[in-house]
Amino acid sequence: MTQPDPVLAPGLITRQVGPDNLETPFSALSGELTSPGAHYVRSHFPVPVLDAETFTLSVAGRVAHPLQLSLGDLQAMPAQTRRITMECAGNNRVYLPQKARGVQWELGGVSTADWTGVSLAAVLERAGVQPGALEVVLQGADRGEMTDPLPSGGEIHYARSLPLTLDLEDVLLAYEMNGAALPPQHGYPLRAIVPGWYGMAAVKWLNRLEVIDRPYGGYFQTVDYARWEGRGDLPPERVPLSAMHLKAQIARPAPREVVSLGRPYRVTGAAWCGQGTPQTVEVSIDGGQTWQPGRWTTPAQTAVWRLWELDWTPEQAGPHELLARAVSSEGEMQPAHHDPGRGSYEITHPIAISIVVSGADAAQENP
Repeated sequence: MTQPDPVLAPGLITRQVGPDNLETPFSALSGELTSPGAHYVRSHFPVPVLDAETFTLSVAGRVAHPLQLSLGDLQAMPAQTRRITMECAGNNRVYLPQKARGVQWELGGVSTADWTGVSLAAVLERAGVQPGALEVVLQGADRGEMTDPLPSGGEIHYARSLPLTLDLEDVLLAYEMNGAALPPQHGYPLRAIVPGWYGMAAVKWLNRLEVIDRPYGGYFQTVDYARWEGRGDLPPERVPLSAMHLKAQIARPAPREVVSLGRPYRVTGAAWCGQGTPQTVEVSIDGGQTWQPGRWTTPAQTAVWRLWELDWTPEQAGPHELLARAVSSEGEMQPAHHDPGRGSYEITHPIAISIVVSGADAAQENP
């Protein structure tokens, strides 16, 4: 099977061209599942042209039996389908108090899809991981040269590692998205899906697994997609990003929306986290001075966002700031402000959505 044509929904917001980085209009959130064409797209290098008929996944390194697996070999193994919410680690970057490097995501660097594939654990079990192994490096076929935040010293492949202590039974090597072959922009013919982790771990166009006996120090593990973290009395050190932090986010009203004074309006949104599930959600319609509980409209599911709503009748005209915040089943809470140690990543403080309440007949009504 030759590479299919990309399918992109109208309304995707272009954040970068060459390679394309596309944001989902979060205000269009209407259900748990995002269509492949509307799912946000994050790429570092041009989309490689790959053929499923000649594709192979190499498994090498600290394994007893190095493997060369075709797509057919992988599809012949026991499959599982998981609904997973994936968020770019830089989502909401535009809302940082100071302009930061990187793709200028607003609210839509997050989406949810059904992914079908074989577990990473099953593939590594077939290869036979040797004693002393520490991590598995996942490498994509995409490649290019990085200049920001630092030069990469020539062309490199996109690659990230996962610790072997992670539950690799949950990690998918996916070949289908929402019941169909992966679109090119989402990693055709094979990609990784790491439930509960930021999207940088979900390596696209996956063509190599290498088991190693040391911490991986690649570009996208240390230079990028890492944060500063203090360890006792020693200076802070770079730590790779991993699990998503808790976040609640407002879909409607959208930023700068005009709503009608005195008319019922349904505030909607979603909350998600990497560990546990969102347990409670609160909404403020006065810039954080007071909070009221929202109600869930979807059940709690591990690694899947949970949709919520709040009925509100605006009683005062003029500018308003709406915020949402959540608490997880693990007791995680959103910070009031962004942690500078996270740089331009892991932006999880409540995002203020500025709107206007108007008594004019032309005010936009809630659909």
